[in-house]
Amino acid sequence: MKTLMLGNEAVARGLYEAGCAVVSSYPGTPSTEITEAIAKYPEVYAEWAPNEKVAMETAFGASLAGKRSFCGMKHVGLNVAADPLFTIAYTGVNAGMVIGVADDAGMHSSQNEQDSRHYAKAAKLPMLEPADSAEGLAFAKLAYELSERFDTPVLLKMCTRVSHSQSVVEPGERVEPAPVPYEKKASKYIMMPGNAKQRHPVVEQRTKDLIAYAETTPLNRIEEGSDHKIGIITSSTSYQYVKEVCGDRYPVLKLGMIWPLPEQKIRDFAAAVDQLVVVEELDGFIEEHCRDLGLAVTGKKDFSPIGELSQNLVAEKLGVVPDAGKALDENIPARPPVMCAGCPHRGLFYVLHKLKLTVMGDIGCYTLGAVPPLAAIDSTICMGASVSGLHGFLKASGGEMDNRTVAVIGDSTFMHSGITGLVNIAYNESNATVIILDNSITGMTGHQQNPTTGFNLKGDPCTKINLESLCKAVGIRRVRVVDPYDLGECETAIKEELAAPEASVVISRRPCALLKYVKHKPPLTVDTAKCVGCKACMKIGCPAISVRDGKAGVDATLCVGCGVCQQLCKFDALQAPGEV
Repeated sequence: MKTLMLGNEAVARGLYEAGCAVVSSYPGTPSTEITEAIAKYPEVYAEWAPNEKVAMETAFGASLAGKRSFCGMKHVGLNVAADPLFTIAYTGVNAGMVIGVADDAGMHSSQNEQDSRHYAKAAKLPMLEPADSAEGLAFAKLAYELSERFDTPVLLKMCTRVSHSQSVVEPGERVEPAPVPYEKKASKYIMMPGNAKQRHPVVEQRTKDLIAYAETTPLNRIEEGSDHKIGIITSSTSYQYVKEVCGDRYPVLKLGMIWPLPEQKIRDFAAAVDQLVVVEELDGFIEEHCRDLGLAVTGKKDFSPIGELSQNLVAEKLGVVPDAGKALDENIPARPPVMCAGCPHRGLFYVLHKLKLTVMGDIGCYTLGAVPPLAAIDSTICMGASVSGLHGFLKASGGEMDNRTVAVIGDSTFMHSGITGLVNIAYNESNATVIILDNSITGMTGHQQNPTTGFNLKGDPCTKINLESLCKAVGIRRVRVVDPYDLGECETAIKEELAAPEASVVISRRPCALLKYVKHKPPLTVDTAKCVGCKACMKIGCPAISVRDGKAGVDATLCVGCGVCQQLCKFDALQAPGEV
């Protein structure tokens, strides 16, 4: 029966139907739902790994054992997994292995706009790119066939608009292939220089074979048009925009296999039109390939390498009248992202801001501590960079910044990439203060479990990593836990650890306010007779607090009664129920 599915959900269905047996991923928007969806199928073992490198190596191990496997990540996660990626390209696989990567053009939830197609080219691996949910399901299944036919991992590239939009799919039945027997093959799987030298020619021949496949596969199809003045080469969500704008007016070469790209098929298509245009998001990847073939082509001259495309932008550049659409008369105010009411990180960041500290930030919802009024973060680079960056910052400062600089990192991010940075601090002895923001969940990507929560992907109890013991085990002697709702405790702890002549870790521990099991206190109220309108309560940037007619007000639908704002009010105007 046909049904609507999210792109990510459809990919998960395709993996399931193809007989995938093992899934290991790290959550990252917009890829997360693939793994969350496939974890619902009891026939599939699925897990959250500590990071993407571990996930890819786990998936490779499962492939080596003879079972079809998958690992999923967002585009910046592929950077973390690049080390095994480039070598697995040499070894090839035993059973089929698919690597899902989701790009985030427009940076809806990312720190850069990375085009993952370059990884396919650099690692010399095939990459498929669905344009809707139906293709997500079909391409996931086909990816396993290609993986086993060409002895290669296969990259399946999604993007935000395909991952998070719904379209019609027709689910099928699961077909579980027989396990592929494992055979010890040192020359294939042990990548010492002597063996790797023998594998490189295999990779080059595989690329030639894949190019030949790309010439004839239905993945790359020509859709005829009535007007051959323009011929459009496109893929993914850009294909949807082109078809919405142009319909069947212009011929379209729709590429579903984005690497390696066909050569003769593109030349023949170009010869049949007067002008060749490439419509693609981010980099001119297809355009560059066309130029390498010696073709005259238009692409990034008109279509920006920055941000997402849209129907109207494509229409404008192709000379089609854009849809005027409808505009609201109301002037809707902007809603910048903020930490939630009751967020446990807010109090800690208020203290960091009050103490005027330099703060090395990291990747997570706590990155919102960088925005006013808290403005308590000085840098954010990538997962784990706060800890390593703090060490380098202090070493370069020669001791001058030791008592004025800290790093902040979430519990999941610490497990992902922060541990090795802390080892470096202990080993090379910088006087660093690292604050682990432990909200008992992976918050930014939608409440996924991690090694510190005590539950696995499927919600079953499992080993819980003890952060205090872990930090002490790597050589940090000073480890203490604070409640971020207690501003005085936080300030005292941070001052003492900054003054200590050695490295230390402060664990700011309180569960995320949005977790279902967290029981909140009743909302606060404002005694307007006591409120003098000083706006001290506004300094924490809580969305539950506002000021009208010179008096503070609390939104009872948002307030969780955390009491942080009460600690800022010198006039006792903010009160909990029953207080006088």
